[in-house]
Amino acid sequence: MSEGTSLTLHLSTLLLLAGLVLWFGGTWPLLGRGSFLRKLHYLGIADTLGSALMVVGLLLRFKPEWPLLLLALLSLVVWNTIFGYVLASCSQPLPPASPPAVREEHQP
Repeated sequence: MSEGTSLTLHLSTLLLLAGLVLWFGGTWPLLGRGSFLRKLHYLGIADTLGSALMVVGLLLRFKPEWPLLLLALLSLVVWNTIFGYVLASCSQPLPPASPPAVREEHQP
């Protein structure tokens, strides 16, 4: 095993472990006090970053699979961001409905 391969393997392992730490560390705010949306926000950030680090770690280990792993990384970042936005916008109260405008009929 060459030195470059060993370094790549160690870096990959470090990224995979850092991703796991973020995954499990992101659940810690769920136990605290505070707003439910803030807890979900912190969980979403930690989950996205942890998953991204793990995919990059896998990318270093399985170089022939880089197109598939890059697609997974891109979709992970995009979809987690979109779902976070949808969750936040759905949690906002609806504005009060305004009464429908009364149209006056025009007589010739």
